[in-house]
Amino acid sequence: MHTKNSLLNDLHNMGIDPNNTLKVHISYNAIGDVDGRGDTVLDALSEYMQKGLLILPSHTWDNVGITNPVMDVLHTPSCVGKLTELFRKRKGVKRSLHPTHSVAALGKNAAEFVAGEEQINTPCGKNGTYYKLWESNAQILLIGVNFSRNTFVHGIEEWDGAESTISTDATDLYVIDYDGKRLHTPQHRHCAPVGSATFTKLEPHALNEGVMTINNFGDATARLMQAKPLRTMVAKYLKNNSRYLLRH
Repeated sequence: MHTKNSLLNDLHNMGIDPNNTLKVHISYNAIGDVDGRGDTVLDALSEYMQKGLLILPSHTWDNVGITNPVMDVLHTPSCVGKLTELFRKRKGVKRSLHPTHSVAALGKNAAEFVAGEEQINTPCGKNGTYYKLWESNAQILLIGVNFSRNTFVHGIEEWDGAESTISTDATDLYVIDYDGKRLHTPQHRHCAPVGSATFTKLEPHALNEGVMTINNFGDATARLMQAKPLRTMVAKYLKNNSRYLLRH
């Protein structure tokens, strides 16, 4: 059975910088038996990154849309896994005010990191949290999931010329902030040809080009990379073919 200490050792063995920023996408079931279950996993991540910044997605794209256009930062659940829902409710965690692609952050400059998302009108727009991951060359860790869950690649699609990824029409969405104020946050959302399943074609390139390393976290396979080299690599493929990541 895995413990907090064994999971801390796994993070250390990966070479993760505890003073930097770490964005984690995670499947609890892939980790195996953990003493204390999900809370222990989050305790290990939080303790390891206590001098840095820990970020998990708290997306709501599956439960906020035309028929339910309001995301309440305090109450709308995350749609991307049980650990993300546990994490966003933890003491000290700050959740961004994005109606569909919010993130939850804990640690150094967390409030500053999530600030301004209510002004972003695409899933991963410039000056939003995903762009800030690139600016800080954040570490990106996929635990028990593959590149199909690597939302940062959606950001690269937006910034580096991927074709037909964002709708031309905006959907009227709203966010209720921490003070209960309702904010108008219209969104140009991902459109039909876009799908993250094709992102897995990037994995062999990332491994062969030294952008990604393969490790273990409990029983799970863990894929570790940094934002700037990953963007450089993906942008190269998009430059050659702007439809490279579209579903066919």
